Amino acid sequence: MEVRIEASWQEVLKEEFKKPYFLQVVNFLRIEKMAGKTIYPPGTLLFNAFNRTPFPRVKVVIIGQDPYHGPGQAHGLSFSVPAGINPPPSLINIFKELQTDIGAGIPARYGDLSTWADQGVLLLNAFLTVRAGEPLSHSKCGWMEFTDAVISQLSLRRKGLVFLLWGKFAQEKQVLIDETRHHVLKAAHPSPFSADKGFFGCRHFSKANAFLIREGMDPIDWKISIPFKTLPS
Repeated sequence: MEVRIEASWQEVLKEEFKKPYFLQVVNFLRIEKMAGKTIYPPGTLLFNAFNRTPFPRVKVVIIGQDPYHGPGQAHGLSFSVPAGINPPPSLINIFKELQTDIGAGIPARYGDLSTWADQGVLLLNAFLTVRAGEPLSHSKCGWMEFTDAVISQLSLRRKGLVFLLWGKFAQEKQVLIDETRHHVLKAAHPSPFSADKGFFGCRHFSKANAFLIREGMDPIDWKISIPFKTLPS
């Protein structure tokens, strides 16, 4: 299979694409399609996080679990939804913490985090696909091994990155990160079920920027600016 992914990631991950588990992923997705299953995100956006944030430009990593499973929601960036789609509850809570932390306004009916990705925030889901209406339905097909390799390569080959680990699932990835080389910030998941147990008040956005500045990198502009042309009519 020819994997269409940004050139720097293609080079870093080229050995992964040859491994049996990745061929298993490809075969699994093929069988799902043949069975008439709807899979999110669409194939053109499967590697959107990598294509928008090349390997040398990664500064911050935010780890999600699997894509949103509702129509039109998933576009290959963890926690993000395309313009015109109402932000899900976890994303609304992320915006609330942004407002508390850095004074950013909360956008209405807008949850596209592409501007973060373009600045170096890798919005990585652990599982890159999901069956429509069935959360975690692709959690055992092999994606976990692939995205663990992504985190390991970032830890090994880069220095001074900031990993934001929200919730137990993301925090299990801490073992893949060399904390003598990188910065790790942990908090509860922004889900409505847990946001008030340590996500609200974590101030991860300002803390991440402080680490980046200390490492000699430009900080992230976390404010969500809504391009006029993408506003829903």
